[in-house]
Amino acid sequence: MSDQAALLPFPKHYLRTAVSIAFFLPGLIFASWASRIATIQQTLNLSDAALGAILFCIPVGLIVSLPAAGWLISRIGSRRLALVGIISYGVALIGLGAAISVPMLMGCMVAFGFASNSVNIAVNTQAVATEKIYQKPIMASFHGLWSLAGFTGAGIGTFMIGKNINPFYHFTGMVVIVIIALIITYRYLLDDKGPAEARQGFAMPDRALIKLGIIAFCSLICEGAMFDWSVIYFKKVLNAHNGWMGAGYTAFMCTMAMGRFIADWFAHRFGLKQTLQLSGLLTAIGLLIAVIFPRIPTAMLGFLLVGFGVSSVVPMVYSVAGKSKTMSAGMALAAVSTIGFIGFLVGPPVIGFVAGIFSLRVSFVLIAVMGLFVTAISTKVKL
Repeated sequence: MSDQAALLPFPKHYLRTAVSIAFFLPGLIFASWASRIATIQQTLNLSDAALGAILFCIPVGLIVSLPAAGWLISRIGSRRLALVGIISYGVALIGLGAAISVPMLMGCMVAFGFASNSVNIAVNTQAVATEKIYQKPIMASFHGLWSLAGFTGAGIGTFMIGKNINPFYHFTGMVVIVIIALIITYRYLLDDKGPAEARQGFAMPDRALIKLGIIAFCSLICEGAMFDWSVIYFKKVLNAHNGWMGAGYTAFMCTMAMGRFIADWFAHRFGLKQTLQLSGLLTAIGLLIAVIFPRIPTAMLGFLLVGFGVSSVVPMVYSVAGKSKTMSAGMALAAVSTIGFIGFLVGPPVIGFVAGIFSLRVSFVLIAVMGLFVTAISTKVKL
């Protein structure tokens, strides 16, 4: 048992369970939103280009949160930031479901982006601390819970679409469940609020962290595309009926969750560099299959490969970043996750613009190139 584990006021598996739930809950929130984007687009009568422009409000919220999230995690710790962030995330989700106009939707998206980045930094800081206590790689398993939540949220969203349930009622029900679970598990998260003299303000990341951030950026562009556009791709390119609109998204989420539960073992067996190189190739190949063969079975096969491709990149990058020797784990993760999350949030609106000028199939080719960049950059970076 590590010294840190001995200092815990409860068994360490309580901490791991609580952190796992802390990953699952925001995954459920985001998947609920992603599964109903097409519904909201139709309700507000938005074109692909207009939706792409409006989606830029989410990265605006993220950018606004950059100095705030880093400052907050150094002042109140990741446990308190996770509590405030997840509740705020849920409230913003309800606002998205209640939006009856474009300005209202845009305002809620800014709040959604602000909360999402804060939550991302907080829960990953908790995961790094838990990994140190266990003294073995477990980061990817936490991200697997986020993906499993996405799979669950996608399934619930598909059911809600089939039953024509209004997004507001759908989102409100999910947030009630999230808040109850959060209240129950909060006490078992690690209280990492440090003394005032140990707190850090904003600092520029070093070159190694920037490179890790770029790898995450490229992979998260692909991941964000799947979350925001896979349902629309099935609807508009493949002409899928309501019952099949979420099939590609569900396939992607399934393999992403599976991949994250085996990523720690795979990286230990074959090496981190080789894992990241393979991840980029699978992402590119999967997207190209979906573009070249625009049929439901082949597109589902392609999305399955994309899920495996993106599954290991972010947890592996975050795990390395959390061991930085130049910054605290929280600040290093804030730097790397911020760079990566910009790709996650900027990618989808860019796809909307490209789709408006050309087509969704062309925009998905652009995302495939991002997968190749993951492979190329991973080859040149020392890991």
